[in-house]
Amino acid sequence: MTAYTGWLIDIYAGQGGVSLWLLEDGGQRLFLHMPFEATFYAAGPSSLLRAAWKRLRGQAVKLERQTRRDLFSGDRDTIAITVQDPGEVPHVFSEISREFPSLDYYDADVPLPLRFYARTGVGLLHRCQVECEGNLARDIHPLAGEQDPLEMNLPLRVLELSPNIDPALGEPDSLKIKHGRAEYSLRLQPQRAFMVSLKAVFDTYDPDLVLTDFGDTWLLPMLTFNPNRDASREVLRRKANSYFTYGQVLFRGQQVHLFGRWHIDRKNAVLFREYGVDGVLQQARTTGLGVQEMARKSPGAGITAMQMRTALCTQVLVPVIKQQAESAKSLKELVAADRGGMIYQPLVGVYENVAQIDFASMYPSIMVEYNISPETLGKPDAPDGLVPQTLRPLLEERLAIKRQLIELHPRDQRVKALKARAAALKWLLVVCFGYLGYKNARFGKIESHEAVTNISRELLLQSKEIAEEMGFTVLHMYVDCLFVQQSGYRTAKDFTPLMEAIVEKTHVAIAMDGVYRWVAFAPSRMDGRIPVPNRYFGVFQDGELKYRGIELRRHDTPLWVAGVQLAMLNCLGQANSLLQVKQYLPEAARILRRAKADLRAGRVSPDDLMVRQRISKAPQDYRSLSPTARAAQVLQQSGRQVSPGQNIRFVYTRGRPGVQPLELGPVDQRHLDVDRYTVLLERAAESVLDVFGASMTERLLADYIQHSWLPVLNKTYEFSLK
Repeated sequence: MTAYTGWLIDIYAGQGGVSLWLLEDGGQRLFLHMPFEATFYAAGPSSLLRAAWKRLRGQAVKLERQTRRDLFSGDRDTIAITVQDPGEVPHVFSEISREFPSLDYYDADVPLPLRFYARTGVGLLHRCQVECEGNLARDIHPLAGEQDPLEMNLPLRVLELSPNIDPALGEPDSLKIKHGRAEYSLRLQPQRAFMVSLKAVFDTYDPDLVLTDFGDTWLLPMLTFNPNRDASREVLRRKANSYFTYGQVLFRGQQVHLFGRWHIDRKNAVLFREYGVDGVLQQARTTGLGVQEMARKSPGAGITAMQMRTALCTQVLVPVIKQQAESAKSLKELVAADRGGMIYQPLVGVYENVAQIDFASMYPSIMVEYNISPETLGKPDAPDGLVPQTLRPLLEERLAIKRQLIELHPRDQRVKALKARAAALKWLLVVCFGYLGYKNARFGKIESHEAVTNISRELLLQSKEIAEEMGFTVLHMYVDCLFVQQSGYRTAKDFTPLMEAIVEKTHVAIAMDGVYRWVAFAPSRMDGRIPVPNRYFGVFQDGELKYRGIELRRHDTPLWVAGVQLAMLNCLGQANSLLQVKQYLPEAARILRRAKADLRAGRVSPDDLMVRQRISKAPQDYRSLSPTARAAQVLQQSGRQVSPGQNIRFVYTRGRPGVQPLELGPVDQRHLDVDRYTVLLERAAESVLDVFGASMTERLLADYIQHSWLPVLNKTYEFSLK
């Protein structure tokens, strides 16, 4: 027997067991095989179970009667169906469920890495020790004390590949390659020479992670060699598909997964721009899903996996199909229960020295603190439910990372990775509340969801009462945060007694997001007297900007428009007080005028004027043609494949059809719809300036710059500046 220690980086079904890849401490990449059975369960009427038993008897499965626990129904009599080859579970399940659809099935679609963790205690990206005979793993166990959430320094070999241009906009002619300190390009033609050279890179460098741009949809599908580290396997291809979730249609592009190494397409990975490779690795280790899976799936899939893992480890069955429906309610009960989070209408205007106090991961903290789980509702003395058990380690890990970030110097090389990991954990915490009431969540129940929002409303009201008793003015409350102000209070330290009083009362951790030099709560575009809860912007005392609900935050805002709005905010953000803001308003107006002049003179690149919007159905199904629908139809008529949920990229042009998709080639600068972009720009400027009483008409802009603009500001001074 030989013992190896290292990081478990990949696991998948192999013949009669599982294939494991170990990033060994000595630098080897070990390919191991381990016997591993997989079991799923069927429950239901005795007569059907007997018929299913007879149907399965004689096949290559092991059958056993077992009593297993359903989270909602309690103990159930089941048939345990054990398959020696985990890869055969989907096939066996498909056959038996098709013949006996009335039975309830459990654990049939649990991902293999979660089964492996429940059996061995070793998860993906965990440190472990493996005892082997040759390449046969006889035993594997986690290394005690080495699963420190703050330590995840894998010595990975990363290969980056990206074409010189977006393949959707033109034919690339070279591939940029980066690994270690080497960086160079390969010409795509002649193709044979390119393939030979790229294969040599794979063979020589032997990467653990292949990080690409357009690798799923362009590069890997055209390779003439096998990019897997496990040469006995073909690459796994998954077709592009459109799907409906949370009230919107999304599109997921084609995927290419590798065996023995990872492939992540930065252009086809969910939230990759939010937290990069470090965040993906963090989510993979936290959820138990594979790196390639987690990079392409939403955080909700990660929460589902974590709940499955908790269920397996606590001997709870994982239903294939959700079995719990919402309880019947009268209209009065429904109105009382389904009220969502607390939203307080802000006081429109601009305020200085305002503190924003946030409850730290409010909803997950409530679930853990108050033991909110579907099976614990109405049971105050119940032990920890499945949901709190799942979330507690997640909250603790994020808190540990945040504590370390506070202790580190901002220039410490570890800060970037830790921030990415904290962001990845935050996204898991953000979606866990939604999945508590999601109609398809295995362990979700809407009453649990409603209980959390009910508690959150009460906690926010308690916090408001405490603040007002201590002499603060509450300017705004939004779900899990408060904006408070009191004369003479300017620093974060001044607000510490308030925060301590709130924590003592609510027992939920809070944090200071910051103290604003000034913050503006913008009104509705339709009526300037009506506030919009999630539309505000301001500048913290350290000069950092924060903005919500304005064009900068919208994904469909052209890059150029967003850049001008950001420039105007940065200009106003130089003001140390509200009285100083008026000194910067003329310069903000000049920024706008210069931007308009650049647009009219053709000095703005069409690429920076691109609009990106998602279509919700097939182009031919639209009756009222929005610009996005027209662009989708133009693409379809040109022979391009357009699917519901797909992002359409286009620019506004003069004449019909009024849009030009970027995929159809370069845009003639003379054909741009300058008037349309001027309107978009003015709207973005209004979002910033109108709250200061600065009307966006050309006449008033001229007054700002050439004449006396102060009377215009004073016209609404008492209303806007407080």
